[in-house]
Order: sequence, then structure tokens, then C-alpha cells
Amino acid sequence: MKPTDMGVGIDIVSIKRFKKRPYESHKKFYEKIFSSSEINYCLKFNEPYRHFAGKFAVKEAVKKALPAKIGLLDIKTGHHNSKPIVSVRGKKWKLLVSLSHEEGVAVAVVIAEMI
Repeated sequence: MKPTDMGVGIDIVSIKRFKKRPYESHKKFYEKIFSSSEINYCLKFNEPYRHFAGKFAVKEAVKKALPAKIGLLDIKTGHHNSKPIVSVRGKKWKLLVSLSHEEGVAVAVVIAEMI
């Protein structure tokens, strides 16, 4: 196995960073980062910015874990059995993700293995 066949990424994001940019007045900003399904998921919560920060942290951790340059919209986040899941369009990677929120921040860790 080559070093480029595996990777680890971590990212931490201030929730305030998203809270300062309300969705209704910054839609273009959000559409450059998140898919419509990701936006709809976050907006269904009373505190959507916590979820936007978490999804952004996951996407940034994925970018750090993979050797190739990829865009934020190529990374899809979701949930299965209340656990975060992630995939990358057009890439064959097994991705394990962990996400947590605490004291105004969201943090994500991603372990990637080429399939």
C-alpha cells in the first residue's frame, strides 16, 4: 500500500462564522459550498448554523485526507442511522467520518482509504 492510498484529515470550524452570514441574505455563499439537499437538511433545525459548520468541517477534512484536489460541491455529506456519512463524486474511496459540536465549534475527522 502506497502512502497516497490512505489519508487522514481534521478540521475545526467556528459556528459563529456561519451564524454571521444568515442563509436568507447569503444564499449564493451557501450554494458555493453545499448541495441543495445539504442546505435543506441544515435549515430544518432551529440552529441551522451549527449544522452548516459541521458539514463544512467534514468537507474540509475530506479535502485534507485525499491526495487529489477536489471541490466542495464534489463532496456529499449525509446521515445514516443518525451518523454522518460522506462520499466524493467520481472517486473510489472508503471514507470514515466523525463529527462533533462543542462550545461554539464543530470538528470533523475523516479517514480515507482508496478502494
